[in-house]
Amino acid sequence: MNKAKKPDLTHSVQEIISGRWSPYAFDERLIDDAELLSLFEAARWAASAYNEQPWRFIVAARDEFEPFGEMLTCLVDANSAWASHASALAIGVVSLNFAHNGQANAMAVHDLGLASATLTIEAAARGIQVHQMSGILPDQARELFNIPKDFAAVTALAIGYPGEAPDQGEGIRERDQMPRSRRPLAETLFTGTWGKAFDRD
Repeated sequence: MNKAKKPDLTHSVQEIISGRWSPYAFDERLIDDAELLSLFEAARWAASAYNEQPWRFIVAARDEFEPFGEMLTCLVDANSAWASHASALAIGVVSLNFAHNGQANAMAVHDLGLASATLTIEAAARGIQVHQMSGILPDQARELFNIPKDFAAVTALAIGYPGEAPDQGEGIRERDQMPRSRRPLAETLFTGTWGKAFDRD
């Protein structure tokens, strides 16, 4: 693991979680198809409201020149510059309505997040990292990949092996060397009333 990305934990967690991070720089290795499919198999088994499984993923490996190039055009410029070096790219799509009653699924994006997180943890277990992005062009994705009108593209994922990637510029290396940080748990976990930290000492 990149030493700069080792988190400063205040409570113990599984190493697979503490070792997950979102690289900007990827090396040139491609991910084996079987291993790539295992990541999406993990996503398939994520929890969802009513077991609706509202997520879909569109994926392109870097050695699939045309679909990979098309997928890059669905990212904002700031993301496409570094994401072009990933082993694979994927777009996360959600079904906007429940299949069982046609009503709007307010949990769809939440459940896509669960599926993406499950994929990400499976990737980390295999020495692969995933950088998730909100900076996408949904209309471009819809047009290029024929996404139906009752579905919406929400996120993109760059998947690959972290690397030094000196050809991507100093800015990329600097971002990958920045320490990971999170706000204190006491500012996130409350009890009794808003803002009162859960603290049983």
